[in-house]
Amino acid sequence: MDADTGASVGAVTGPPDGLADARDDLTPMLSQYFDLCAEYEDALLLFQNGDFYQTYCDAAEEVARVCELTLTRREDSTGTYPMAGIPVDNAATYVERLLSAGYRIAVAEQVETPEEASGLVDRAVTQVITPGTVVDDELLGTGTKNYVAAATRAGSTHAVAAVDTATGECLVTSVDDDIGLVAELDRLAPAELLVGPDAAVDRESLSVDPMVTDHEAAATGMETARETLSAYVSNPERVIDGEAELRACGAVLGYAEWTQGGDGPLAYVTRVRRYDPRAALGLDATAIRSLELFENRGAGSSETLFGVLDDTACALGRRTLDGWLRRPLVDRERIEARLDAVEALADAAIAGETIREALREVYDLERLAGRVSRGRANARDLRSLKATLDAVPDVLAGLDEVDAPADRLARLHDRIDPLDDLRDLIDRAIRPDPPVEVTEGGVIREGFDAELDDLRETEREGRAWVADLEARERERTGIDSLSVGHNQVHGYYIEVTDPNLDRVPDDYTRRQTLKNAERFYTPELKRREDEIIGAAERADTLEYERFREVRETVAAETERIQDLADALAELDGVATLASVAIDRDYTRPTFHDGGVEIEAGRHPVVEETEERFVPNDADLPPGSVTLVTGPNMSGKSTYMRQVALIVVLAQAGSFVPADAARLPVVDRVFTRVGASDDIAGGQSTFMREMAELTSILHEATPDSLVLLDEVGRGTSTADGRAIARATAEFLHDEVGATTLFATHYHDLTGLAEEYDRVHNLHFAAERDGAERRSAGSRPTADGDVTFLHRVAEGPASSSYGVEVARLAGVPDPVVERSRTLVGGARETNGHDEDVQVTLASVGADGVDTAEGREGGAHEADGVADRLRDTDLARTTPIEALNLLADLKDRIEE
Repeated sequence: MDADTGASVGAVTGPPDGLADARDDLTPMLSQYFDLCAEYEDALLLFQNGDFYQTYCDAAEEVARVCELTLTRREDSTGTYPMAGIPVDNAATYVERLLSAGYRIAVAEQVETPEEASGLVDRAVTQVITPGTVVDDELLGTGTKNYVAAATRAGSTHAVAAVDTATGECLVTSVDDDIGLVAELDRLAPAELLVGPDAAVDRESLSVDPMVTDHEAAATGMETARETLSAYVSNPERVIDGEAELRACGAVLGYAEWTQGGDGPLAYVTRVRRYDPRAALGLDATAIRSLELFENRGAGSSETLFGVLDDTACALGRRTLDGWLRRPLVDRERIEARLDAVEALADAAIAGETIREALREVYDLERLAGRVSRGRANARDLRSLKATLDAVPDVLAGLDEVDAPADRLARLHDRIDPLDDLRDLIDRAIRPDPPVEVTEGGVIREGFDAELDDLRETEREGRAWVADLEARERERTGIDSLSVGHNQVHGYYIEVTDPNLDRVPDDYTRRQTLKNAERFYTPELKRREDEIIGAAERADTLEYERFREVRETVAAETERIQDLADALAELDGVATLASVAIDRDYTRPTFHDGGVEIEAGRHPVVEETEERFVPNDADLPPGSVTLVTGPNMSGKSTYMRQVALIVVLAQAGSFVPADAARLPVVDRVFTRVGASDDIAGGQSTFMREMAELTSILHEATPDSLVLLDEVGRGTSTADGRAIARATAEFLHDEVGATTLFATHYHDLTGLAEEYDRVHNLHFAAERDGAERRSAGSRPTADGDVTFLHRVAEGPASSSYGVEVARLAGVPDPVVERSRTLVGGARETNGHDEDVQVTLASVGADGVDTAEGREGGAHEADGVADRLRDTDLARTTPIEALNLLADLKDRIEE
């Protein structure tokens, strides 16, 4: 494998150059370190030595730099080598830093104790940690997914397979072209990507930034893939569609096995699921980003659609809700079924809250099942599983309280297995508050195993005998200062100070001499000590064996645990959507074969961040192109996004922020909103805009929803206006997608007179609106302009560019000069139409007379056309002066 990382592979990973020169003379431990580095040459090796993971040579210098550790030295007969160590008990913090720096990490642990070893302690790599195969909860976000994905190609078919190694989820699909491949990778957002030799992944087009590995051909070959996959699916060809999918799935599962120790199949990957991208609403990376579904482009990271909805009770539900938003449904029957479940819980609010309270006690069953199956779960993990199972009866009781449960809720009820057998086993076997370490006792509950109980009783009796020994010996010997103690080296002892040594009985045997005292033992004390130590050691060993037996019994039921996790996750998702609907006054959408019809719609995120929000209707006939005009800051972009978000929410199975919503089921949502460039990729703002527009015009269908904001503004006015008009015409004539098109090119509004399915909407604003403000308006500032944030039929009369500049803080001299250049007529009357009327009534001699109006009508029409075609908000001062001079000359002529 060739890893594309930010690290200097070869210097920091692989056999250290500093040790290679002395290879034949290295100490046994350094020789072992060297060999493991060579075996895992593309990973940074952490080599356990007691309580630390050590690194040497160049790797040590890099670890010390990245982890901010003190660099030390190791010196022996072969030389002096840089050394840096990471504490085993606090490794997660440092591992996270190394992963962020772009490294794979091979963890070489001591697989035997020093007591068991005959010479050098044996070490083996037990786990390779990579960004996509992390399984430690300390390195993973709560309720998140973390995929490693593989991309392959066979002929013209591209395939993607992904595994979450913490939960065991495995997905696979295929697409027809590079664009579809990038879209699926963006949607999966893998932390790590394996690229097969025939795959062509345009890495610069990805919105995510995974660690990329160019996978060798052998790992993605058909025979290897089929052999790997057969351990998970009895007949791979019946589940997996085609060669590309089989190779991708085999490659990613084989890689996941290698990172988890390479001991064979991952037992907790119990279901390999194939999905069809067409079964979900298409949301590419541009749409996900511009609609701010998961990331806010501003300062408020929580101000996203997911942030508004995420009131989930447990990690299982959080992952489910994330998946529903990334893949909204396109099957109307499935959408309605989810909505039925949401409505049933919304109507039974008390029962819904009972369910949510119970779900708050649910641990992350998917990750728990993974740890149990991998043999990495400790006793506390099993108690967490038991605590989750304790909550299941309350969940079922809450569902029973729903008067008329939807079919989906009834099916969920039937799928929820209380796992009473596992719950009872863990409760009988594992102490309520066990220690983290499972090999040192204190884990198994009394009464679970008779032999273990006998050993513990022997140990207790011996310790009780020792505890009473001090009082007995003081009385027997008359030495009041005599004491009984214990240490790890010498065991139990009786300590007598030097002045009292003449009173020591004959049956005392000297054990240790101190500066001012002597330590002794008696035959009975030695016998009791042997009993205590022997019983304790045998008990610890037996207790660990019993714990492993319990864990293995639980692991055998991994699939049942995962089935329960799936059901609880779905229930939490539905209950969360019901709770949000109640709390935020959302309404159930209905679906029909017409257009987008929304009454008093609201932006689900903006309404949470603003004190007041002005709702707006939307009536978008199927295949219509609706041109939206109005000033900046008036709400055009918010309006368009809220329409799209209502569609996304509805198809995700959620109620929506509106008084009513009748919607079609759309296949894709496309957005071209906002301006950004890609300097690294060699794309200007305008080039990026055109690339996004190209994708929309090629891929949109009559069932799509398209949002376009200011197309053509990145180039000259003439070119931009031409591109905008041609785009609107193409969407109307060729594509037929329902489109919202915001623009400052006011002349485009004339398309409504030429095309049946082109409509105009505008956002109103009032000049000097403080005196004429209508009910429900929300002024942006006192003074010249009030933005009403209310949509209305027809085109806007002005963009109010100068006024917006003033509100943004442009210096007053610039604002006043701009007003002068725009023209006194507009400043006086406040509307572009007033300017046109004034100029149209001026005669050849400049006098406003009937004769002048008749004689100058033709020329005035030309002046009006010029003004109508001029984008005043984008006109520079010199362009404005030239325009005014030209118009003056034409009027005077």
